[in-house]
Amino acid sequence: MSHTSYRPETVALHAGQPVDGTMSRGVPVYRTSSYLFRNTEHAANLFALKELGNIYTRLMNPTTDVLEQRITQLEGGAASVALASGTSAIFYTIITLAEAGDNIVSANNLYGGTYTQFDSILPKLGINVTFVDPKDPSNFEKAINDKTRALYIETIGNPVLDYTDVRAIAEVAHRNGLPLIVDATFTTPYLLNTIELGADIVINSLTKWIGGHGAAIGGIITDAGRFDWKAGKHPLFTEPDSNYHGLRWAIDLPEPLAPIAFALRVRTVPLRNLGACISPDNSWMFIQGIETLPVRMIRHSENALKVAEHLKNHPKVAWVRYPGLKEDPSYALASRDLKNGFGGMVVFGVKGGYEASVKIIDTIRLFSHVANVGDAKSLILHPASTSHSQLTEEQRLQSALSSDLIRLSIGLEHIDDLIEALDEALAGV
Repeated sequence: MSHTSYRPETVALHAGQPVDGTMSRGVPVYRTSSYLFRNTEHAANLFALKELGNIYTRLMNPTTDVLEQRITQLEGGAASVALASGTSAIFYTIITLAEAGDNIVSANNLYGGTYTQFDSILPKLGINVTFVDPKDPSNFEKAINDKTRALYIETIGNPVLDYTDVRAIAEVAHRNGLPLIVDATFTTPYLLNTIELGADIVINSLTKWIGGHGAAIGGIITDAGRFDWKAGKHPLFTEPDSNYHGLRWAIDLPEPLAPIAFALRVRTVPLRNLGACISPDNSWMFIQGIETLPVRMIRHSENALKVAEHLKNHPKVAWVRYPGLKEDPSYALASRDLKNGFGGMVVFGVKGGYEASVKIIDTIRLFSHVANVGDAKSLILHPASTSHSQLTEEQRLQSALSSDLIRLSIGLEHIDDLIEALDEALAGV
């Protein structure tokens, strides 16, 4: 089933699942650690990448394979690798193409966990990250040096909700012989196809809207299959790899596998040896989420726009950010690219600042106070004191994260109930 044959709503329901001998309509859950080899030659061929197949569930699993194929087709990519979490997906992406002494140029408006990984953890491994303001794509070009191995952005920054010009930054990356890595969690493949805009590697947190029900943790990497790793800027792909039989990933793979060299290295080097594998049960739960992703994203976006418009006119609200508001600084770019909706996130500040924001979070009904987004239920959080609390004040200011910012993940409840709950909480400040 090709992603060019069917529209996303159909792909979300059918892709990646061949009907097996059981004739099961639902995707089975394969709870097994390991798989039988036909003989020693078969086993050797699997480990040598002369054949593709199941070896061990840390590497791949038939249930997870359906999940990976489905996301690959939704993204319009060549191959995907599912992992235990979104942060694992980010970490494995970076260490697959960069090593000690290398550099990544990243947007500064990132999820707090990603920022800390880039600012504090990767440098201890010798991989340095240069942060730039993504609102001006030329900032990336100015920061590139001869050790830069990739550019990194989020489609919509978490939590300030600036929409990023993926196309323009992809042009910068490709002009400099570099891949563009895009965290597309806030838009999902239904709202935005980042590979069409030039992304080379796409990361999604499966935990969020793709899963959609706050039931499991997972992440996934999609390889667009178009980047030329032989161009000379990625020695991990052109020099013999001691992690895998001395293989030169960009040179030695047979033609059918050559386009997915990046995905294969993720699977056979960090995933095989570090082991952040997703469980087949979690893969199955994410498959259930994918099947309703298109209809849910439409409702998330509709509800979020109505909440943003209501808050914009509320006398106790100081400011509101939502890419779908015509007054929003990101609206011009976002409306150019986002044709199915602007996503389910709204952020705002209250007159009265931090104290008023905290009171709303502590008193609001219906909205669950949790450190998550993308649930079918509406969620609320104060990022400056929770998900982004590890950032210094200077780092928060650079990414425009103010202390009064309230983050709303708008769910699928009736819009009138959501607005009534917000009005009731605002009345108390």
